Amino acid sequence: MFVSPAYAQAAGGVGGGGLEAFLPLILIFVVFYFLLIRPQQKKMKDHKAMLGTIRRGDKVVTGGGIIGTVTKVIDDEDVTVEIADGVKVRVQRGLVSSVMSKTEPVSGTKDKKDKKDKKEDVKKLANK
Repeated sequence: MFVSPAYAQAAGGVGGGGLEAFLPLILIFVVFYFLLIRPQQKKMKDHKAMLGTIRRGDKVVTGGGIIGTVTKVIDDEDVTVEIADGVKVRVQRGLVSSVMSKTEPVSGTKDKKDKKDKKEDVKKLANK
């Protein structure tokens, strides 16, 4: 035998504590969390919020790189996108990769008040 039992017995090292052994693994996990996991979760949250605010008239880019204008929001899952004059495709909302330009909101109660105020301004000008 080439290795004597005396050498094998003399190699008894320091029995380190449990925390000291796991400290490098804990540090690696903390670095991964702050550099990889947390930014990815924030990006996913922002993308989900962007998908929730898609409305008619927005210019979007699909996952395949097709640029078009949203003509109709069908439901929470699908939108209709016009990619050329008279060419409309139905796209899953999750496959929209980005919104290039947002449009003004569709007429609502605020717009009705603005129109009423404008009519009053016109009447005041006509009376002068």
